Formats: sequence, structure tokens, C-alpha cells
Amino acid sequence: MQLIKLYQPFFDANNWVHVLTSGQDWMMILTLILMECLLSVDNAVVLAAQTQVLPTKDEQRKSLVYGLWGAYLFRFIVIGIGTYLINFWEIKLLGGLYLLYLVYKYFYDVRHPQEVAQKEKAKNTHKKRHSKIKKHHLSLFWRTVISIESMDIVFSIDSVLAALAMSNNPVVVLVGGMIGILCMRGVAEVIIKLMEIIPELQTMAYVLISIIAAKLLISLPPLNFKVPDAVFAGIVFGTVIITIIFHYIRQNVHGKKMP
Repeated sequence: MQLIKLYQPFFDANNWVHVLTSGQDWMMILTLILMECLLSVDNAVVLAAQTQVLPTKDEQRKSLVYGLWGAYLFRFIVIGIGTYLINFWEIKLLGGLYLLYLVYKYFYDVRHPQEVAQKEKAKNTHKKRHSKIKKHHLSLFWRTVISIESMDIVFSIDSVLAALAMSNNPVVVLVGGMIGILCMRGVAEVIIKLMEIIPELQTMAYVLISIIAAKLLISLPPLNFKVPDAVFAGIVFGTVIITIIFHYIRQNVHGKKMP
């Protein structure tokens, strides 16, 4: 019975009507889509690289389609469980600390690129050794699909946790996450090019994660302070606009300094 209650909001028609007709909920959904796209660019790049091992374009397309449906199913399962768990202050505390760890790791890796490169090299070497020894019982196509699913699960845990910290309505989180996954798969190259033009966007995404972690932590007792969804969405979009303005101001300053 408890399991049924977890997923009841997904099958409540009134909840769906309220979400789809509420301007405030759509503001939060757009915020979730933005965060999904910014945080999942690495995922898109990895998935695209994984499909390249397949010999035909048709197999590459099919593997991504199967991976997409698998990602949707995983989101549905995890969001239902996560909506229940996120109500416990201990889970909120762990979630907030984990998000802060992600921020710390990002900025640490940025400041220590050589150390990161060495770790990646050692990791790839280890993978190659094991891949030579390991015998495969599945076809290359299904191994690729399973690999895509595994990467989806690993990458989406962070996104789901951040999304649940932003909104406590599972339908809002599900709609935002699913549209975000679709957008991320479809416009990955556009986002990558945009980040090449405005590299500060990647740093901004982790600044937003720190803000989400703070939002989660201040909701714990004894503070019990909840940031309104509209205010939080305004903070997110405001941060994006400020980042873009900062980029072009810095570009103009550097341009004037050049002889």
C-alpha cells in the first residue's frame, strides 16, 4: 500500500491538470529543463561517443531511442521513491551535503587539471585491460544499450536529487526531467557550442547547485524556511542572465586591453 501511495500523484488527473495549467509550475518546469540541459551536457557527449562503436547509423539511432525510454522509466521509479525519502530531514541533510560535494569536486578539478588527467588516464587503462580479458555473451548492440542505460542512471541521480530539492511535486519534477532529457539528447551539440562561446555557463551550473544545496539545507529544522518556487526560478534565470552579461563585459574589457 505504501508503494502505491508513492506513485499516486502520477496517476492523479487533478494534479496533472493543476501542473499543466499553472504558470508557477511551468516556471519551475522550465527551470528544471534548464538545469537538466546544463548539468547533462557531459552525459550527452558520453552517450554520443558510446554509440560510435556501432557500425551503422540505424543501430546508433536505435540504441539512443532504447536508452531514452530506459531513462524515462528510471526517472519515474526514482522520483516516486525520492519524493518520499526527501521528506526526512536526514535525507535532506545528506542530499544537501552531497550537492555541496559535487560543487567542491568541480572547482577542485578545475584547479587541478593535471591530477584529473592522470586519474582519467589510469581509469581508461584499467578499463582497456579488463575489456581484453572479459568475454562478451551479448551482441555489440545490446552491450551498447546497457552501457547507455548505466551512464543514464549514474548521471541522472544528481539531476533527480537537485530537482527534488527544487520542487516537492513529483509531476513537476517528472515533466521537467523528461522534457529536459529529450532536449538534452536533441540539442546537445547546440548546448556544447553555447558553452564553448560562454564557458562561464558550466561554472554557473555548479554555482546553482550550491544555491540548490543551500535551499535544501535551510528547509531543515530549526529554520524550516521554504523558498517560494517563483522566487527560486527567478534566482536561477537571473543567474543565467548575469552570467551572460558578465561574459560579454569581460570580453569587451579584454578586447579594449589588446593593442
